Amino acid sequence: MTEQTPPRLSGTNLERAADHNQRVTLHAIRLGKSLTRVDLARITGLTGPAIANITRRLLQEGMIEEAGQRRGGRGQPPTKLVVRRDACYSIGVNIDRDHITIVLVDFSAEILARKSIEIDFALPDDVRDLFRGSVRALLKSAKVDPVKLVGIGVARPDDLGRVALPGRPAAYAAWDGIDMATLFEKPLSLPVFVENDAAAAAMGEMQLGLGQSYSSFFYILVSSGLGGGFVADGAYVRGAHGRSGELGFMTTGVGAGAGAGAGAGAGGRETVQTLVSLSGLAAHLSASGFAIGDVLHQPDWSPAVERCLDDWVERAARRLCTPLDAINCLVNPAVILIGGRLPSRLVEKVADRVNALIRDATDAPQIAPVRRAALSEDAPAVGAAILPFSHFLLPKAGALWKDSAPAD
Repeated sequence: MTEQTPPRLSGTNLERAADHNQRVTLHAIRLGKSLTRVDLARITGLTGPAIANITRRLLQEGMIEEAGQRRGGRGQPPTKLVVRRDACYSIGVNIDRDHITIVLVDFSAEILARKSIEIDFALPDDVRDLFRGSVRALLKSAKVDPVKLVGIGVARPDDLGRVALPGRPAAYAAWDGIDMATLFEKPLSLPVFVENDAAAAAMGEMQLGLGQSYSSFFYILVSSGLGGGFVADGAYVRGAHGRSGELGFMTTGVGAGAGAGAGAGAGGRETVQTLVSLSGLAAHLSASGFAIGDVLHQPDWSPAVERCLDDWVERAARRLCTPLDAINCLVNPAVILIGGRLPSRLVEKVADRVNALIRDATDAPQIAPVRRAALSEDAPAVGAAILPFSHFLLPKAGALWKDSAPAD
């Protein structure tokens, strides 16, 4: 039995609290886009003098800037503060079983440059070569000085080389146990932060998307597989072993048919991601003589493809009802968001159908609406790029706890 870490009840010190307050203030300005010092005192609960001191430091450090004055009130109009987009930059990498995406973002998380290739089951050497061959060009095209980069974030599925999906080659096991940092140690020599792709996408949505309207939500990432992540009260919830939100591995009780071995559970049961994933959609399309390329990145679909997609939407929505019923009953999110590499129109069709079905299929006391996530298909890469910002500059869960562990 695995021993669990007990809750920490230690206090903090003034230096740690000051750092936390500065991170909170900077984060508030990022989220609020344009705030006065009075706004910041109200939002953070800090005193006016404390906000004055913190914003003075942030201005001196070049993290924020003054952006005019707010008009309409009495007396001297208060000055608005915004983050400096060029204060620092970060690189985000999303590695999946069907693509590699690299983004360069500024401190506001706006994508300045992007490189993406669709490649089935890219090996570590493929990722290393793409990164080393692309990163300088991305920086040059965006006119970004490498000195202002704070780090590299990497988003990838857990158990990347282990999960059985259609077409996975034996060589793909090379991902098992690999040190991700070694893939990105050149040419920039930056700190590397690694995160589950669904968690990264949820964090990106939390900071830049609908997470600004919903403090608690469940995020569903449709990629080559299917992942999920839960945000509660504005903080990502990892679970005891960091594997919370593993929606794709839930079994449905549906007997696996021919060719459905990928993702199949014990006793011939299928996992949710067997159907609800890009690989599941590709298999569904292939059975009718179509290819996934007939759907992705296409402005219009033929009537025959549309009918095939409607059938998949119906099946996928029904497959999702039971897991989402459990999510509603167990964690009670305010909203369930679907993001990933599915076309927006298809995501909206799935969300609409799930909303219609689940109302009649559950006795849950509260039913969260299902909506399309605000961020684009690059959500995992953008979420990965935020990881260095979060580590060095933004508030972190447990930031006020002491680092020292209790004595044995």
